[in-house]
Amino acid sequence: MSGKIKSRNAANADSIAGGVSCDERILRDCHRLYTDPDSGLIKVAETVGVKLLPPRKKITVMLMGNHSAGKSSFINWYVEEHIQRTGVAIETQGFSFVTSGRKRESLTGNATLHLYPHFKPLQEFKGVSEYLSTEICTSRQKRFSLVTFVDSPGLVDGDMKYPFDVDEVILWLGDLCDLILVFFDPMGQALCKRTLNIVESLNEKHGERLRFYLSKADEAGGEPDRQRVMMQIVQELCKRPGLNKCGFDMPTIYIPNPSKPSRCVNQIEEVCRSIEKTINQTVQNTLNSLEKDCELVSEAITETLSNDRQASLENRRARCKSCFLTLLGFSIPLTLLTLLVLGTLSKDLLEVAVGRQGIEVLSLYLQTPVVRLFDSLSVEQQLYTCVGLALLSFLLLIVAQVSFRTQSTLLGKQKRQLQDKLGYVQEVVKTKKKKLYEEYLQQSVSDHDMDL
Repeated sequence: MSGKIKSRNAANADSIAGGVSCDERILRDCHRLYTDPDSGLIKVAETVGVKLLPPRKKITVMLMGNHSAGKSSFINWYVEEHIQRTGVAIETQGFSFVTSGRKRESLTGNATLHLYPHFKPLQEFKGVSEYLSTEICTSRQKRFSLVTFVDSPGLVDGDMKYPFDVDEVILWLGDLCDLILVFFDPMGQALCKRTLNIVESLNEKHGERLRFYLSKADEAGGEPDRQRVMMQIVQELCKRPGLNKCGFDMPTIYIPNPSKPSRCVNQIEEVCRSIEKTINQTVQNTLNSLEKDCELVSEAITETLSNDRQASLENRRARCKSCFLTLLGFSIPLTLLTLLVLGTLSKDLLEVAVGRQGIEVLSLYLQTPVVRLFDSLSVEQQLYTCVGLALLSFLLLIVAQVSFRTQSTLLGKQKRQLQDKLGYVQEVVKTKKKKLYEEYLQQSVSDHDMDL
């Protein structure tokens, strides 16, 4: 699976002329709306206890298949640079990430994990870190500026020893990748059981991400030979319950080589269309997620402010209740003390102190049923009654103290900050999202078809 690759200058000619594509700019702007250090959506969400993840600026496409299936050759053809080593031998022994950047560079395992922090859990797989690498090239051919390829090790059966659990790592990467390209070559390894087992496991969770291709189709001989190989592969796949489905498609692909023409139908552009479709779907999903996250953050801020208002109301109620109980708790001993003092004073002394009219007023209160009942008690009973009232007063004071406990509330400055953040999300982020969606749709929809 070989062909001519353009020089780097030729590969970058379109980059110089075309600049950044609309989809690339939309994904970049969405990412910035999340990660801005001053007013990013992630930082705003953290203030109300909501955790958000920033969208990726590129899609991740994993290529898998048996060794010498043409995975690395396809990457070289797509980027139009010779990035990955190719050959009949098992050239790719680890996982190699291929992405676009400002200059040609090769990164090792630790640098790769720093570049792709969402892949850091790969460290938990024993032996994988030493077999991770990243190839950065400056090509902007096709849609490469929006794609990160993951070139996986060639899969073989038998006694082949891998330095890590390759099956588990591929299955884990399948959870994060947006598209999984499975290459079957016609040279005898297409029915590799390891490949089929992994494909079956991936299909259980991510069947919509899988795409199957018969690679190196130009080396399969004549058309009858190709049809026989495809029948064998399809039959083997259909033996697996999860893969036996309607609408199964496996285009034939190979790297076009002008010096070696072939009559075999080359559907390699189908791979490009699958990548293009995944990019478009990712842009839409990113814009939809931005809208949902804006709603989530807005609801969280609104709920926080509402809870704060409710807490302030509950605190006022608690203070009123506590003040009432405190007043009641102190009024009981004060009343008893007043009655005791008035009972010990002589009528003449009271007349001198409050006057005759005052005595008449006091007599109205001193002749109440409660007072008469208290006077009818024996001295011992009166003592017990006083002790009981004192305990009741003490209990009321304790209840008042407990009732005075209030909930923490936001400061005025914090409320204003939350209001500002809510306004920012509602007015700035949502407006930007709407504008980005309009720009995305304008690529394919006429202006008169849009309600602008």
